[in-house]
Amino acid sequence: MRLHVGCAMWTHARWQGRFLPAHLSPGERLRAYATWCDAVEGNTTFYATPSRATVESWAAQTSPDFRFVVKLPKPITHERRLTGAGEELRAFLEAMEPLGPRVHAWWIQLPGSFSPEGLGSLAAFLRQLPQGHRCAVEVRHRAFFEDERSERLLERVLAGAGAEWVPFDTTVMFDGPPTSDAERDAWTKKPRVPRRTRALTGHPIVRYLGRDAEERTVGGWRPWVEQAVAWLREGREPTVFIHTPDNADAPLLARRFHDEVRERVPALEPLPEPMPNEPLTLF
Repeated sequence: MRLHVGCAMWTHARWQGRFLPAHLSPGERLRAYATWCDAVEGNTTFYATPSRATVESWAAQTSPDFRFVVKLPKPITHERRLTGAGEELRAFLEAMEPLGPRVHAWWIQLPGSFSPEGLGSLAAFLRQLPQGHRCAVEVRHRAFFEDERSERLLERVLAGAGAEWVPFDTTVMFDGPPTSDAERDAWTKKPRVPRRTRALTGHPIVRYLGRDAEERTVGGWRPWVEQAVAWLREGREPTVFIHTPDNADAPLLARRFHDEVRERVPALEPLPEPMPNEPLTLF
């Protein structure tokens, strides 16, 4: 029984010397991160497909049961809007091959302008993806959340491909005015959509955005603790990503979320022991 938790990235300037040893080179930080969390969002692939050598490095730094939820590149999802992107998709999938079983899902994040009228394109795109990997789709158009027919149609498309609907819960972010520069930035950039908690598969994926104040983040994730407990008891294996506007304490918060769920479900497999901030010495 597993609950995977993670963050939006595996390296952050404010983690150096706190969660990750300060002396680590960029090419070793994923290894250290993987002792704090057992999953990560692959956001960087949205902006550029990495070289195969880079992806081989990611695989070398993680165990086969570590989970990458890898975002498809922007040219596929936002520029071509899932149509006529076969060449870009093949190049991306080839580059990702070294990750092997570490790819938990291909993450298809669609722009806010992608409306229910585009569901035919989504269905056709899901059919052309190779078998053997899960798909997870994140939509931001409000019609999918506010119009029951559009919601049902999207669920039908996803179910036909065995794909999951990824909720991005920003409700806590927008339950009061921003109080920091990071929160003000998030206020202008993050989607404002209702919280959605229904899973379509045995491997639900959740993205949760809290606030920079720890108590507001923890208070806001209570519904997700309850939902994760329910999913685990149903035999599902969820993956939950914890965000805050500045992400300064995200690894610690992700582990705290896992701890809170494990208090309710003692059979849950524990997270690994974090790497020490500095190498151990004899003196």
